[in-house]
Amino acid sequence: MKNIKLKLARVEKDLSQEELAKTVGVSRQTIGLIESGKYNPSLSLCINICKALSRTLNDLFWDEET
Repeated sequence: MKNIKLKLARVEKDLSQEELAKTVGVSRQTIGLIESGKYNPSLSLCINICKALSRTLNDLFWDEET
C-alpha cells in the first residue's frame, strides 16, 4: 500500500526524496520504496522521518483502514 501521507508531508516541507534521505541517513531509493509501499522501514527510521517532517508516527505510518 502506497504511503501517500509520507509523500504529502515531504512535499509540504518542500523536500525532495534525496533531501529527506540525506537528512535521515538513507538512500533516495529507500525513501521512494517507502512511499511506494514496497519497503517497510524500521521503527528507528520511521522515527527519524517523523522528526525530519515534524509529524508523528500516527500521522505518517498508521493505516486507518485496519
